Amino acid sequence: MDTSAPFWRAKTLDVMTRAEWESLCDGCGRCCLHKLRDDETDRLAYTDIACRLLDGETCRCKDYANRKKRVPDCVKLTPARVAAVDWLPPTCAYRLVGEGRDLPWWHPLVSGRAETVHEAGVSVRGRIVAERDAGDFEDHVVSWPGRWPAKARHQPATTRPRKPG
Repeated sequence: MDTSAPFWRAKTLDVMTRAEWESLCDGCGRCCLHKLRDDETDRLAYTDIACRLLDGETCRCKDYANRKKRVPDCVKLTPARVAAVDWLPPTCAYRLVGEGRDLPWWHPLVSGRAETVHEAGVSVRGRIVAERDAGDFEDHVVSWPGRWPAKARHQPATTRPRKPG
């Protein structure tokens, strides 16, 4: 194992420590959006409706430690589940690392700042509807959670490391 590389490049998901695993979550909140699955076609549709425990400003769970008790259908990610589910957004660090890819510039482990996930337009901040206000979920189908935001593709010059000189 390459000890000079960051842990997400040097380790597979199944050998990470709990702290490493938890730090992979970038705080985007996309996985906490309700998804709909067509019974006949098995097609997945994302909505802009947030789980009742998702904080719309921080994009983090308001009761992470007790989420399974409070929201029984909340899915606890494991390396096996990451490989099996089809609903993780394309920007998800668990998905990226599981596929052998690197973390993007805006991920807090790379940028060193939690705000870059929001600045890059990856998070759900300002884009969600609360469950209690949603009405018919079918009226809230959106495509953006399943896409890589244009702003997130290219690192802005203001966040690029400076060249020695």
